[in-house]
Amino acid sequence: MQQRAEAEMAWPRVRLVVTADDFGYCPRRDEGIVEAFLAGAVTSVSLLVNGAATESAAELARRHQIPTGLHANLSEGRPVGPARHGASSLLSPQGFFLGKMGFRQAVAAEDVALSQVREELEAQLSRFQELLGRNPTHVDGHQHVHVLPGVCQVFAEALQAHGVCFTRLPLERGLGRCTWLEAPARAFACAVERDAQAAIGPFSRSGLRWTDAFVGLSTCGRHMSAHHLSGALARALEGIPTGHSLTAELMAHPGYPSVPPAGGCGEGPDAFSCSWERLHELRVLTEPTLRARLAQDGVQLCAFHDLDYKKPGEGVPGEATLETFLESSQS
Repeated sequence: MQQRAEAEMAWPRVRLVVTADDFGYCPRRDEGIVEAFLAGAVTSVSLLVNGAATESAAELARRHQIPTGLHANLSEGRPVGPARHGASSLLSPQGFFLGKMGFRQAVAAEDVALSQVREELEAQLSRFQELLGRNPTHVDGHQHVHVLPGVCQVFAEALQAHGVCFTRLPLERGLGRCTWLEAPARAFACAVERDAQAAIGPFSRSGLRWTDAFVGLSTCGRHMSAHHLSGALARALEGIPTGHSLTAELMAHPGYPSVPPAGGCGEGPDAFSCSWERLHELRVLTEPTLRARLAQDGVQLCAFHDLDYKKPGEGVPGEATLETFLESSQS
């Protein structure tokens, strides 16, 4: 009995992938992301292939052997596919994507041609392969565009065609209890979760996989702290029997603030990228006391390729009780 107890204590309760989004957005952001990776605080990055610093970011990924996925972008900057050569439902008259909320409104109004979404996703996957010489370790969506209605189906089919298995499902358990979120952030997070819930079917039918739990909607920018991170992981573990482990992904946005006009995806950096909040995330993630606290909580940092992925219903503790999880994520 004692040996069994010791074995359970030695096995991590949570194997956590820490993914830094927006790699390639600007050199200063990339500098902070690489710093966090070399410090062991970030274990994975998601690359914007239409970013201002895409090529230098790809070189950094190769040099430091950083596990790199694609941050599929349909909402900010200029496209990399056929849409850049003419009129497209994805673009404004100025030739830029429609923006975080503009793209969502266009999708809701059924003004977006899904065939053009597929063309752009295919172009971004091909561009990634040109830059890194391999498939991405995973593909997620800039501003969570990959879980939007209709888009999620096209997204899943494109990943399946390219042999990419791993994606992100932005469902954070207990989000309703995160009272520190301001009303706009809470409304956006709840909308993302509704879309993510509906995307489970298309993702599953295409054979896509994701971690048991996701953290990041409640810990973005100024809201990131050791206390909030530990709390989010504790909520993810609620109902998981002792001795069982959980896989999780933390979405993060560390980096040094962008200084205009450098950065962005063709339109210059946005306000969030220029703010102190990016640096705040970098400092929280690289603080040695955070690593110590996570270790004390039974959390082991790893990359996507270290995880034993399973599809929904294949016996993963967090997915075996999926209905309960989805209900509690809104409570």
